[in-house]
Order: sequence, then structure tokens, then C-alpha cells
Amino acid sequence: MEDLLEILREINPDVDYETCDRLVEDGHITSMQIVMLVGEINQEFGVAIPADKILPEYFNSAKSLYALIQELEEE
Repeated sequence: MEDLLEILREINPDVDYETCDRLVEDGHITSMQIVMLVGEINQEFGVAIPADKILPEYFNSAKSLYALIQELEEE
């Protein structure tokens, strides 16, 4: 989880990613930043996030995004 938090802090260091659960909805990360984030996750964790999983419900919090990464790692 700490690796993911580090990636998120590089995108926007002013957000408390450990408690925020409306990252997309509140505009803390933009669609362009999500594209960058998907690339960083692929590089760091070795998982490719499929297009059908690039939804706000997966990117609204670090917890939900980390759960997605874990799910993809198990596949």
C-alpha cells in the first residue's frame, strides 16, 4: 500500500490519500492523471488495469485502488 501512496503523492501531494474517498468526484485526480497512474501502477506492480476497470469506483480512494491491484495480481 505504501508504494501506491507514494505514487499518488507524486501526482498530488496536497491530498490525504489515506482518508479521502472521493478522489475523482472531488477533482483531486483528473482523467489525465488517471492515465498516468495506470502506467505507474503497471510499472510498479506489474499489473495492467483493463479499460473496463478504469471507473471512479476504483479510483476514488487509495484503498479501493489497492484492492483492485491485489485482485489483478491474483489473476
